This record gives sequence, structure tokens and C-alpha cells, in this order.
Amino acid sequence: MEALTTISSKYQIMIPREVREKFNLRPGRKVMFIPYQNSIRLVIVPSIQGARGTFQGMNVDNLREEADEERE
Repeated sequence: MEALTTISSKYQIMIPREVREKFNLRPGRKVMFIPYQNSIRLVIVPSIQGARGTFQGMNVDNLREEADEERE
């Protein structure tokens, strides 16, 4: 899917409807512009609710912070 938009005089861009619908973008949603080689990548920042459970089951034994605290 390719979509073309124009930067306004206030440096704003409009995200085309088909892109907003495909990625379920709503007002207030955070996005990040990441420079990559000779282009810019637009990345949707996941909400904190969307990240819930991401590290479920992760082994938390011997975390670096805990090991550092023991050395002091």
C-alpha cells in the first residue's frame, strides 16, 4: 500500500484514510519518526495497555540491578 501526502505550511501531514483504517490510527495515538539511511520511518508507538504481557514468563533471576546492589 502506497500513499502520498503533502507537508503543509505548518509542517503538518495528513495520514490518508486507508492508512488510518488499516493501522487503526486514532487522534492522540503516538507515532515516532526514525531516520533510516536516506529515508524516514514512521513507527506506531504501542500503548502501555498493548504492551501488557509482553515479558510474561521472563526469567527475572539475577537481574543486573539486583547484582549491582549486592556489590555495594
